Amino acid sequence: MNKIVQLSEASSIAIHAMVLIAKSETLINVGMIAERTGSSRNHLAKVMQRLVKEGLVKSTRGPSGGFVLAKNPASISLLEIYECIEGPIVPTGCPLERQVCPFSKCLMGGIVNKTTVEIKKYLSDNKLSDMLVY
Repeated sequence: MNKIVQLSEASSIAIHAMVLIAKSETLINVGMIAERTGSSRNHLAKVMQRLVKEGLVKSTRGPSGGFVLAKNPASISLLEIYECIEGPIVPTGCPLERQVCPFSKCLMGGIVNKTTVEIKKYLSDNKLSDMLVY
């Protein structure tokens, strides 16, 4: 069954961490990000590993290590960050994935598809650089 796109804790942490990294003028480490976001260090570390693996951030190990962006914040969409954690957002027509509906009109009014398309558009249209004013 298809479901409405949701912002999981992991994808929320990823977006918030990316904004903090983009705003920082120096390397920022897991401890600093965890403190600012109120996240578990362990959960944050897993999210950061994924962002490094996908090439959105670079990491430096050691006591004075941390993270920096791997790309210009104007070239990173919120959708890219979201999909790095959650996988692709794929709008579909029927929330039950049926080819033929037993009703003449969708009982959900197409809201699942409309909502998914709207969220994907918002995430795609907004760049990391747009979030630096917050």
